[in-house]
Amino acid sequence: MAAVVTLVTLPAAADSAIKQTKGDFEDKFRQLEESLPTPNVYRNAAGEPGHQYWQQQVDYVINVKLDEAKRRLQASEQITYHNNSPDTLRYLWIQLDQNKFRDDSMSALTTTFGGIGNRGPATQSASDDKPAQLSMEALRRQQFVDDTELGYDIQKVVDGSGNKLNHVIVGTLMRVDLPAPLKSGQQTKLSIDFAYNIVEEDAVSARSGYEHFPDDARDGGNDIFLLAQWFPRLAAYTDYEAWTNKEFIGRGEFTLEFGNYEVNITVPADHIVSSTGTLQNPKEVLTSTQRKRLEKAKDADRPVFIVTAEEALENEKAGTSKTKTWHFKANDIRDFAWASSRKFMWDARGFEQDNKDTPLVMAMSFYPKEGGDLWKKYSTESVIHTLDVYNRFTFDYPYPVAQSVNGPVGGMEYPMITFNGPRTELQDDGSRTYSLAEKRFLIGVVIHEIGHNYFPMIVNSDERQWTWMDEGLNSFLDGVAGREWDPNIPWGVEPRDVTGYMKSSSQVPIMTQSDSVLHLGPNAYTKPAAALNILRETILGRELFDFAFQEYARRWMFKRPTPADFFRTMEEASGVDLDWFWRGWFYSTDHVDIAIDRVYKLRLDTEDPDIDLSREREAELDKPLSLTVERNEQEGRKLWVDRFEDIKDYYDDNDQYTPTNKDRNKYRKFLDKLEPWERKAFERAVKEDKNYYVMDFSNLGGLVMPIILQMEFADGTSQMMRIPAEIWRRTPKAVSKLIVTDKDKELVSVTVDPRWETADVDVENNHYPRRIIPSRIEAYKAKDSTRRVSMDLMQNSKEKLKEAGAQKDD
Repeated sequence: MAAVVTLVTLPAAADSAIKQTKGDFEDKFRQLEESLPTPNVYRNAAGEPGHQYWQQQVDYVINVKLDEAKRRLQASEQITYHNNSPDTLRYLWIQLDQNKFRDDSMSALTTTFGGIGNRGPATQSASDDKPAQLSMEALRRQQFVDDTELGYDIQKVVDGSGNKLNHVIVGTLMRVDLPAPLKSGQQTKLSIDFAYNIVEEDAVSARSGYEHFPDDARDGGNDIFLLAQWFPRLAAYTDYEAWTNKEFIGRGEFTLEFGNYEVNITVPADHIVSSTGTLQNPKEVLTSTQRKRLEKAKDADRPVFIVTAEEALENEKAGTSKTKTWHFKANDIRDFAWASSRKFMWDARGFEQDNKDTPLVMAMSFYPKEGGDLWKKYSTESVIHTLDVYNRFTFDYPYPVAQSVNGPVGGMEYPMITFNGPRTELQDDGSRTYSLAEKRFLIGVVIHEIGHNYFPMIVNSDERQWTWMDEGLNSFLDGVAGREWDPNIPWGVEPRDVTGYMKSSSQVPIMTQSDSVLHLGPNAYTKPAAALNILRETILGRELFDFAFQEYARRWMFKRPTPADFFRTMEEASGVDLDWFWRGWFYSTDHVDIAIDRVYKLRLDTEDPDIDLSREREAELDKPLSLTVERNEQEGRKLWVDRFEDIKDYYDDNDQYTPTNKDRNKYRKFLDKLEPWERKAFERAVKEDKNYYVMDFSNLGGLVMPIILQMEFADGTSQMMRIPAEIWRRTPKAVSKLIVTDKDKELVSVTVDPRWETADVDVENNHYPRRIIPSRIEAYKAKDSTRRVSMDLMQNSKEKLKEAGAQKDD
């Protein structure tokens, strides 16, 4: 085993570690408390809810009708607002998310043409002297918005007695003035009648909307409706920000209050509805066969079809003018979403958990024929797998259902229901197949979106302000669940997956507000997920990390945490100071690049001339022989002193490395002057004759991390050594380490971070000695020019003109 001694080069000025106004010293381990909010009675210093923690409650009773032909919703809602805060409120702020699609909205007016970070149809701005380009998708979106009146039609806002309430619409928000101040502990009621035209999701790239299938057997085709952000919802009122009334631009998601919901959904009678909550009237909307199948699914080993593929296909063929009303209830939820279509087949399977309040969760999937075997095989199973893994890391799933619905939205989450996009491909022979990529996409997106039921649907973080608190934590856990499903699927949460982003010039800190992030995927998903992966596997270890992470989830279940609460809980529960980690990974754009620059091999001077001078002679003889001398020997040239031996003297037989009695007397005098303990330690060191290696490291990326070493020895053995990040605390740019090994353990090579654990962006400077960089030769053929001046237009003009559209065989 190797012993370790740290050598630290101190700053030139004695006070430079304290005064940071001079020199270039930067304290990477400066405590984060000065940057975090001051603990108070609502959120304490341990990162848990304080003894006076509070949050508002909002209850909804909603009646909504889907007009399939017009693709329009008409609804009325009764809202009960409970003021649990210590403050008196004179108005309420309500989110009107559908107003985001209006052509005069902040979202529409501030959307740039091309550039970084745009969501939706692709455009490309002019750059590098190339003309701007407009995609067909962008044209489609522009035309849909022109042809459709979008945004809410607010028809009535009244109090509990039916009296009109003054209200002012501000973009995607509406302020409702209360008739009397709402004091702490009081509640108020109001009602809103509203309607809006549903967006075509494929046209506008939204988080909800409808998808049209013109080729279905039914005249005019069929639609799948995914309804979310569909009703005016109370903005959150918090202890740290008061009203969270930041405009909804499109990326920053939703900050909401928990409450109880009762929703009546009226749809065409042949539609199947998937919804947040528990169905209250199955006898009115389901056949007896469907109800029996649903009962059978509760304890089935594999998913049971409630609506089969054949039944769904038959259902597509004809519509109806009749309607049915589906009645759902849900308690302790922060949002409500639903889906409706006559195209849906429906399968289900029960998931049992050891929880007296929710012993059984119904995992269910809804999808059209386009989902095919891909959905039949993997959707509901992925739901159950997610619940199984996430329960282990957080808490038992507290809701009675968990659903995966196929539709136009690629992936989006709401309480008890998720929207997921992957599908099969129809082949010429009528069969449906899918690629490996689509299989991976479905499994991954279902795990991710169902996982969002834990973060933020239960651990209710502020998505609009801190996207990483739900996306990053959830991406970390979906990576854990994913690798327990199939480790060969690239889950994108390994440290190696974030290195490209971390060294890019367009990186912004993780703590950046959602709408200002340049690249949302790597910033809010990959980087925080990789950071937590490193924290679990490399820095804390699984035992400490898992305990602390579960403590955070349990503390903030059905409550609203902030980043400070997460940081403090992870430190308090693990017992490890992690301020340096949060500061580097979440507040900075530094990256990891630790280089090993040099390795020195030292040998202890014994002071004994018979030993040390012999070693010096050996070192001199190990140097390369002079080329001239070597060739003289090859030519057989005899030295002059060998030809005439009478001119030899003492120095021809004794060189400068020959010990003398004077040297030996000096050595004995040195030993006599040592204290007994000094002589004992010195003589032991001489006897053991260990190897002393000094390793020089540079922190080129700025982000301090542990130094993980793999040392290879001449005897064929190797040793791993993990040096904590605190080695950089005084000299964050460079540090040296003394490694002591037994004399039979001669070091031959050293590798930093051999398993790529720390997201080091340059693994080539991690080797000493430097290795030959592996690469490959790729043969290629130059492509023909696409410039029209290089084309044979004369020949092209002779080509037969083809008619547009499909050509039929005779």
